Amino acid sequence: MSSISVRIEDETNQLLKRLDDMDVDKAGVMNAIAEGLRTSTVERFQAQETPEGTKWEESRRARENGGKTLIRTSALRASIKSESNSTGLAVGTNLIYAATHQFGDERTIRAKHGKYLKFKIGDRFVSKPSVRVTIPARPFLGISERDDEEIKEILEEIVRER
Repeated sequence: MSSISVRIEDETNQLLKRLDDMDVDKAGVMNAIAEGLRTSTVERFQAQETPEGTKWEESRRARENGGKTLIRTSALRASIKSESNSTGLAVGTNLIYAATHQFGDERTIRAKHGKYLKFKIGDRFVSKPSVRVTIPARPFLGISERDDEEIKEILEEIVRER
């Protein structure tokens, strides 16, 4: 699963450590947190923004043909899954191109069959032996401030009940 690692620190980390000393269904707690993060990640595709709240750069396809960036087929959004157990959790995707969208990329595309790539720009056709492409980063994985607050609320509620 393509993912990024996030270390939880400060108040949230202290609350997680307190759970270790309590008779609590830790797997259930982690599952609730993981599902909340998965839902938040999926919602970013609708909002078109990073976990920090910055708007994604609009894709050429969305700009020229309408629709939303990273949602042409919804495959990436639909691939977001969560896993959890009593010791941790993960939210991510197994799609090979997810990292390209998360972190951005620069690459050169070369013709595989024949001497030239042939493609249309506007209303005319162009032939080139290679093309340099820059794909901007559009981070969708991560923990937002709102996510962090929701995690704290879940953990504080559990601690209060004990």
